[in-house]
Amino acid sequence: MALTIIVPVYNAAELLARCLQALDSCTPPAAPILVIDDASSDAQIAPMLSTWARSTPLAATILSNPGNLGFVATVNRGMREAGTSDVVLLNSDTETTPGWYERIQRALAQYRVATATPFSNHAEICSWPVFVRRNEIPNDKNQIAAAFARHAPQYPELPTAVGFCMGIARAALDAIGDFDAATFGRGYGEENDFCCRARGHGWRNVLVDDAYVVHAGGGSFGPLGLGPGGENLQRLLARYPHYAREVADFISADPLRETRERVRDSLR
Repeated sequence: MALTIIVPVYNAAELLARCLQALDSCTPPAAPILVIDDASSDAQIAPMLSTWARSTPLAATILSNPGNLGFVATVNRGMREAGTSDVVLLNSDTETTPGWYERIQRALAQYRVATATPFSNHAEICSWPVFVRRNEIPNDKNQIAAAFARHAPQYPELPTAVGFCMGIARAALDAIGDFDAATFGRGYGEENDFCCRARGHGWRNVLVDDAYVVHAGGGSFGPLGLGPGGENLQRLLARYPHYAREVADFISADPLRETRERVRDSLR
């Protein structure tokens, strides 16, 4: 199935420029991409997107929200605009690497996979080289990605996807609906809620253990104050009382250690 890239944008022009440049060089030509400007206040954003759309080899569509809707509503708009395609939600403070698109596409084609998340320097339970840590942005991201790609993927299951780069199968969206904007408002917790709903309906959330995407963190919708904690976390835990324990157990067991160490050793 086709895979549509959805990039929600709010300011952060420098990071956005790096994101778009990496997409151009690391994504198959003519891959569909929706870039949605959530009423950025930075005057650089609109002309940057217009210029990029004229030159990119990707099949780009630029959309603009009439007002600032927040991350959740912006992403939901993108998932509707993508039609019947699988999607990958990509933060504008990321930098992709060669083969990332194809590997996420393959992961979503596996049996009953709802979401697919690659490794990253800054991705909580999918972080490398140090687990559950914000690692520095590497200078050799393509070399690291190549090291992950040397081994056949196993697609280990995760308790939740991580939203910086989150592939979502259209069949799962059709079965359980999109992100819950009514509960999670402008953002935080919506992807965890989606993953819990997916698991409850027999779907799987997996790690794309042969892919790596760089994540700066806090650069896309971070200035709006969206982050962990607060009322959204309380809503998430009220809806799924066992969620925190499941994540804690995953961290304690650390089933990804062998893969992280294998890649680290191969780069030495």
